Amino acid sequence: MRLGFGAAALLVAFCGCSSSVDRQRATTCRRAVPALAPPDAVLTILRVAQGPTADSVRVDYGIGTRDGRQRWLVCSFGSGAVLSGIATERGPLGEAQLYLLRHYYLDTPDALKADPIGAQP
Repeated sequence: MRLGFGAAALLVAFCGCSSSVDRQRATTCRRAVPALAPPDAVLTILRVAQGPTADSVRVDYGIGTRDGRQRWLVCSFGSGAVLSGIATERGPLGEAQLYLLRHYYLDTPDALKADPIGAQP
């Protein structure tokens, strides 16, 4: 998994002037990417920024070099850093998918290990 220089600078800027809640939201949204990507995909985080609303985060990413398409997800949050929804270029996740992702993946060591930025050398 790679992070381009521009994406790294954006992430530092995003995290540098934001609250701890904003950083938690960005981390949660970024950690959802590997769970929604094809297995064994080589991920490149392109950008992490505020989404279309004040309580959302958008992550733009690429998968390998096969299709060359940029993909994205937007995570919506309730109070604090409580994940309340995820939409992708393929549409929103259903309630069951979101529940399983929240309760059985995002707070596990697997999510920490698969974090596209945490896995950077």
